[in-house]
Amino acid sequence: MELTGTRTIAADRTTIWAHLNSAETLMACIPGCEQLIGNPEDGFDAVVKQKVGPVKATFKGRVTLSDIDEPSSYRLSGEGKGGVAGFAKGGAFVTLTDAEDGNTQLSYEVEARVGGKLAQLGSRIIRGFARKMTDRFFERFQEVVADPAKDA
Repeated sequence: MELTGTRTIAADRTTIWAHLNSAETLMACIPGCEQLIGNPEDGFDAVVKQKVGPVKATFKGRVTLSDIDEPSSYRLSGEGKGGVAGFAKGGAFVTLTDAEDGNTQLSYEVEARVGGKLAQLGSRIIRGFARKMTDRFFERFQEVVADPAKDA
């Protein structure tokens, strides 16, 4: 499955870059994230609880960053295991470019694969879920970047 999108965020690239590399910001923005520890250099370990259709699971996984071009782009790669629910594996390429009025355009290209019970749900359900989680992440990310006091 592939997802792409673009968001205009009311902040400069340096500010957004800092938030994209902050475990605190990411944890506050990832739906269902219960734990996110680590740093951009060594990678992040995460625990995320989600319900996809009738399948409920706690995913434990690891995310690493590569192809870093600060403050313009990076590639995320990750894998999460949810026990009998299955697994999710994928990556994203994120780019930041200057936009009008001091804003920044954030673009992303995501590739993801699922297996186990999750894969049995069908691509339409998985795609809808992925789009909903992506939208929720970026809505929250925009809120946190605009008002850092909400990052908690």
